[in-house]
Amino acid sequence: MKKLINFALILALLPVLLMTSCKKDEPEAVNAYQTLKTYMVTNTLDLPDLAKNWIVDPKSTNMGGIVDSVTSTIPGYHVFDIRPAADFATGHIKNAINVALKDVVTTAENYTDKPILVVCFTGQTAGQAVMALRLSGFANAVVLKWGMAGWNSAFKAKWTDNCGYETSANGNLAVGSANWVTSAAPAAGSFDEPVWTSNSTDGAAILKERVQAVLDAGFTTAAASEVLANPSGFQIHNYWPVADYTTFGHFSGAYNTPVIALAGDLVKTIDPSKDAIVYCYTGQTSSIATFWLNVLGYKAKGVGFGANRLVYDQLKAAGKAVYKGPKNWAVVTD
Repeated sequence: MKKLINFALILALLPVLLMTSCKKDEPEAVNAYQTLKTYMVTNTLDLPDLAKNWIVDPKSTNMGGIVDSVTSTIPGYHVFDIRPAADFATGHIKNAINVALKDVVTTAENYTDKPILVVCFTGQTAGQAVMALRLSGFANAVVLKWGMAGWNSAFKAKWTDNCGYETSANGNLAVGSANWVTSAAPAAGSFDEPVWTSNSTDGAAILKERVQAVLDAGFTTAAASEVLANPSGFQIHNYWPVADYTTFGHFSGAYNTPVIALAGDLVKTIDPSKDAIVYCYTGQTSSIATFWLNVLGYKAKGVGFGANRLVYDQLKAAGKAVYKGPKNWAVVTD
C-alpha cells in the first residue's frame, strides 16, 4: 500500500518537475538591441568613433595622396572594387579586386596585411562597405572619394548626371522649390528604441549577424526629387553642422541632426517606426551613417548624391564638398 501511495505521489509531482526542468534548460530572453548597444559602446563602435578619417582623395603620392603617379596604382591599400563584374571589366584600378558588397567582410579576412580601400561608382555604396568593415574590426578601411567617377573621365557620368559640375540644372533641384526652406529647425523628438530579435545572445555575435543582414539587403538611396516632392512623407534628418542648416536651406520639416550617437541616447531622435532620411553634402557621409543605423534596427536611407543634387552652386561657392571632375588616372581591363 505504501508503495502505491509513493507511486501516486510521484505521478502527481511529475508535471511540476518536468516544467521546472524545462525552465532551467530554456535560455533567458535577451533584449537584442540593448545587448548590441552595450557591446558597441564598450568596444568604441559608436558612430562618432567610426566616422573619422574614413575617406581619402585620389591625389598622387607626391601630393600627399595615395596614388603612385607613375603606375596609377594604390600600393598602400588592398583595393576592393564593389561594382558589378561587368562594370569592373570595362576598366578598374590596377591590382583592384572585384568583390560583391555582401562579401566585403568575409573577403577582407584574407587581406589583413594592409588597410582596405573600397571603390564604387561614386563613393556612396563604398561608404556602406567601409562601415561594415569598421564594425567588423577593420578599423582602417576607407572610401575612395568620388569613386571611379573621380578616378577616370570614362566613369564621370555617374556624378555629372546628378550634380551641377557640368550642367547646373542637374545639381540645383531644390532652387526655387517651396519645399526647400531656411526656417529654424523643429524641436528634436525622442523615440523608443528599435525592437527586433536575434538568433544570438552575445553582443559580438549579434553585431556580426546584423552587419551581414544589412549587407545582404543591399544599398538603396532615396531620390532627391522624391523627397523634395513630399518631405512630409519621411522623417528627415539634416546631417550637417548646425550653421549650415539655415545657410544652405533644408527640406521642409527636416530635423537638424549634426550628431547621431548611442552616447547620450542621441540616436533616439530617430523614429524606428518610420522611414528615416539622413542626408549630407555628397551622399557619402550619410551612407556610412545609414548603414550603422540599419545595423541597429532603424529604417534609414540617404539622399542620392546629397546636396550636390539639390544646391550644388551654393555649396561650391561656399567651398563645401562638391564633385569637381575626375583625376584621370589610368585604368586596366585585365
